[in-house]
This record gives sequence, structure tokens and C-alpha cells, in this order.
Amino acid sequence: MLSERRLEVLRAIVQDYVGTEEPVGSKALTERHNLKVSPATVRNDMAVLEDEGFIAQPHTSAGRIPTDKGYRLFVDKLAGVKPLSSPERRAIQNFLDGAVDLDDVVGRTVRLLAQLTRQVAVVQYPSLTRSTVRHVELLALAPARLMLVLITDTGRVEQRVIDCPSPIGETVLADLRARLNSRVVSQRFTEVPSLVQDLPEAFDTDDRGTISTVLATLLETLAEETEERLMIGGTANLTRFGHDFPLTIRPVLEALEEQVVLLKLLGEAGDSDMTVRIGHENAHEGLSSTSVVSVGYGSGDEAVAKLGVVGPTRMDYPGTMGAVRAVARYVGQILAES
Repeated sequence: MLSERRLEVLRAIVQDYVGTEEPVGSKALTERHNLKVSPATVRNDMAVLEDEGFIAQPHTSAGRIPTDKGYRLFVDKLAGVKPLSSPERRAIQNFLDGAVDLDDVVGRTVRLLAQLTRQVAVVQYPSLTRSTVRHVELLALAPARLMLVLITDTGRVEQRVIDCPSPIGETVLADLRARLNSRVVSQRFTEVPSLVQDLPEAFDTDDRGTISTVLATLLETLAEETEERLMIGGTANLTRFGHDFPLTIRPVLEALEEQVVLLKLLGEAGDSDMTVRIGHENAHEGLSSTSVVSVGYGSGDEAVAKLGVVGPTRMDYPGTMGAVRAVARYVGQILAES
């Protein structure tokens, strides 16, 4: 275990290196921070931090920089989440309140996160495997043609046109609509198939073919929509950090193009806790020089998807964590109200 003083020295090194991009020396630390000890003591503390792998000497310069292990300790023990200012919070709310539908919410969230953090923003669409049905509407377009409209609790709207095997009367359609909604509203998508499987038996034999066709279309829609989607923005922000990536930025950009990699990075969507993965904690080799800050968002207590940012390990962790958490909270509010 490191002493309180050495933790303070590590905190100061991380803050200075993130702020100045320059390796940090003991003289600069004692001048810039109220450590209440001599430069010689700070030098000794830095030697211990280096021996234990929390800081390293990048080249022949006199200064030191934090390692992945040093950043990890900083995030776990030393970095509080920096709250956003009132003007920042108002700006987030005003920007997101203008969204007209789910695609617009996700698009605006990506732009906002990238601007606030000046990193790459990644936002996962609400996953329908964790979504519930808000309403199913059935509209007659012609005697044997219907439109099915599926509305989810996260504001997603899906429409399908159904060609029925025989005409369906308005009374039967109204009955089907009422029975269907009484069974599936507020239910998870994964539970719907078992809830509707015996529904055709409630109707006359002549209508059962049409009822089965409608149900098959509903279940197909649910299955299609469980595919994970995400949106990414602010990739150009990485070019500002060229010197933070050891050889080239290309492996990072290539990794960011792979949706599977990004979904793994964000982690399990049902987990709403803040996650910070630093450097080599990221399994993908191309991202070993980056850090990922992610958190779940949703319309209730449970997260339906994740959002986060990817940037260099030399990141303003308290500020980034604060921005990511605040944006997730506002997006959750919008989904709850939609």
C-alpha cells in the first residue's frame, strides 16, 4: 500500500501530465502543488512510485509519466467524478430536448459527447432484447392488407405491411388489437412469443390464418430488431493526440471501425455502472494505447444500452467521467418521457 503522501504525489503527476503533455519532474511538482515536503523527498517518493510500476521515465528526460497502472490507481482511488457546471448542464438539456426521434437522440448524443470530452464518442442504440413493448397498432390499408406498428418503451417505432391470406373485418381487427396489447404491453421482447402462441385459438377457424400471419410478422420484427447497432462520432478528435499513440494512430482507427470490437469495449448493456478501461486492460491490441469510459443509460432503473468515449490514456478522467455520466442521465430522461 502506498502512503497518503505518495498517493498525493501520484495525483499531482497525473494532473500535471494530463494538463501539460510534458513528463513531470520533482522540482515542477513542488512548485506547482502544495505537497509540504522538499523536492528531495518528492524525488524519493517518485523513485518508489517508479519501482512499483505506477510511473515511468519515457526517455532520457528528467521527468516521469503515469503508466496504465498509475492511471488505474488514480481512477480507483484519487479521481472524483467532476460535476458539470450549470451552464453545461443547461446546454446538454437544450441540445437533447430538440431531438425528434430515436435516431436524432442517438445522433445528437454522439455529437454532444464528442464536443464535451473532445474524444471519440460511441453510443449504442437501445437494445430491443432488453426493451419492452409499449403498444402494438394494427391499421387496415385494404381488406386483406394491414400495417403493423410496434412501439417500444425506448421510443423506437417499427412499421411492417402485412398481406393477409384472406380479408379481415374491422370487428375482428379491433378484437385482435385489444387481445394482442392486453398480452404484450410492458412485456420484454424475449417473452412475447410464449405469450401470443395460443392467440389464434381465440378466433374463428376462418380468421386463424390471418391471425397467424399477423403474429408471425410481429415475431419477425422483434427478432430483426435485436441486432445491436451503434453510432460513432468525433474520430477526428484523435488527430489532436497524435503523440499520445506510440507508433501511429492507424490501429486505433481500424479498431474503431469494427462494430463487434466497440460493442465489447462498451461492455454488457444491462450493466449501468460506470466502467473505465485503461490501456492494456482493453483486450483489442489496436486499443492498448487508449482508455474507454462507458456507462449504461435507460428509461428506468435498468440500462438498455451503453454510451461512452474512447481517447488516449492521457485523459482528463474526472471531467470525462462527469460528462459521460451527465449525458447518460439526460438521455435516460428523454427516453422515459418519449
